[in-house]
Amino acid sequence: MLKGFFDKLKNGLEKTKSNLTGKISDMLTSAVSIDDDLYEELEEILITADIGVETTTYIIDKLKEKIKEQKIKDPSLINQCLKEVIIDILGDEKNSIEPEKTPEIILVIGVNGVGKTTSIGKMSSKLKDSGNKVIMAAADTFRAAAIDQLEVWSRRAGVDIIKHQEGSDPAAVIFDAIQAAKARKAEVLICDTAGRLHNKKNLMDELSKINRVIEREYKEAFKQTLLVLDATTGQNAVQQAKQFTEVCPIDGIILTKLDGTAKGGIVISIKHSLDIPVKLIGVGEGIDDLQEFCSRDFVEALF
Repeated sequence: MLKGFFDKLKNGLEKTKSNLTGKISDMLTSAVSIDDDLYEELEEILITADIGVETTTYIIDKLKEKIKEQKIKDPSLINQCLKEVIIDILGDEKNSIEPEKTPEIILVIGVNGVGKTTSIGKMSSKLKDSGNKVIMAAADTFRAAAIDQLEVWSRRAGVDIIKHQEGSDPAAVIFDAIQAAKARKAEVLICDTAGRLHNKKNLMDELSKINRVIEREYKEAFKQTLLVLDATTGQNAVQQAKQFTEVCPIDGIILTKLDGTAKGGIVISIKHSLDIPVKLIGVGEGIDDLQEFCSRDFVEALF
């Protein structure tokens, strides 16, 4: 990873670091032996960093196994074991949003306020900079500001946008966007969709209709659905993700606002509870602050 990128990641995780690994280091420095009290204290730190009870229990169990296997007696050596356990949970793959094959269509879902439109804008910019022709589809037609916001981002990123009037049929927007993507030979079509989770039935119907249009009109496209979650909401984000998986299959997660929270442990919780890869993380306000997620870099930056 480029030095600048790694520094950005480290700075973006500063709050989580002091809440998680900072506290763990302090605790291990003062610990005399590895006993139940130490594990209890460690458990408490992990839970307050929003790793969640279930994932924390799993981490502690795995940690005990490793400590026993490696016959570790010195508390200061626990850090390295913990690091290995977390890397095992996150997997060692580096996630990329570069299209696996083209044309590609990306459906982006997520409730209002999580940073969905901003993520689409930054993702479009990233893909365009790496040589892809990108088109955006403004299919979140129920929120007045969504179309305007996406239009602002399309100008910033320098990509085309397909939009209809507010309140129009989202599937019709996707239909037109697909025709435009074919005609303009776009590699990637990114679709903003509504995220009204409080009315799951409507959302499910809308997404099925969109998927039928894609199936019929763009069969040849490689399709993925990305869910945007706000890291500052901690365990609520995990609950949200669970609810969305009941509505449609999710291929990856975009986790925004990691720089604004001490709850970065949520990354570990999401992967462990849902087994959905975190593909992109937001570590700042800038257009290039949406980074491809690499678990090893994430753990290194954390420790």
